[in-house]
Amino acid sequence: MTFAAKFRMWSPISSPATPMVMTLTTSSKQTTGHVFIAASVDGYIARPDGDIDWLGKYAASGENTGYDAFMDTIDGLVMGRVTFEKVLSFDSWPFKKLVVVLSQTLLQADLRADLDGKVRISSLAPQPLMQALASAGWRRAYVDGGRVIQSFLRENLISDIVLTRIPVLLGDGIPLFGRLAADLPLRHVETTTFASGMVQSRYEID
Repeated sequence: MTFAAKFRMWSPISSPATPMVMTLTTSSKQTTGHVFIAASVDGYIARPDGDIDWLGKYAASGENTGYDAFMDTIDGLVMGRVTFEKVLSFDSWPFKKLVVVLSQTLLQADLRADLDGKVRISSLAPQPLMQALASAGWRRAYVDGGRVIQSFLRENLISDIVLTRIPVLLGDGIPLFGRLAADLPLRHVETTTFASGMVQSRYEID
């Protein structure tokens, strides 16, 4: 589930001037995908029922994980329906940049009125979606949610991963990573440890 929305001590990102239009046109610029997420030490991002209550203690720690700086670099977010519905359960909408929700069943007309201009529904597959985002002027997309991250990794659409390991073993749940067609080598950039026990590593993908 979304690390960004749960960690409420981090400020939201700025709003787009105009809504993004999902059109496919040729663009010389490519949108890159970027991951910033938390997982338990045994690799789960949520309990089997999607609960992320175990993040609460660390959300309240007030430690600077670099999330604000990361958010300053991205143009918008891409997430799946499951992650989107989890975010909807929070007290308030935590994002100010456009969120693109990938779904084959959810329609734009299904959204709450207060999300108008904040959320766009798309049924595009990862590759054509990134082409559409490039045409809309996006340079960097924040890719969030386990299944979406996995699908973008399989399509080689992720440029880097910032992974924060939370010092807890869940034993079962929704995994961050899934099957790949082949090994995906990562280049370790840096690792930071926090007093709370969190360990954050950044990896680049060639």
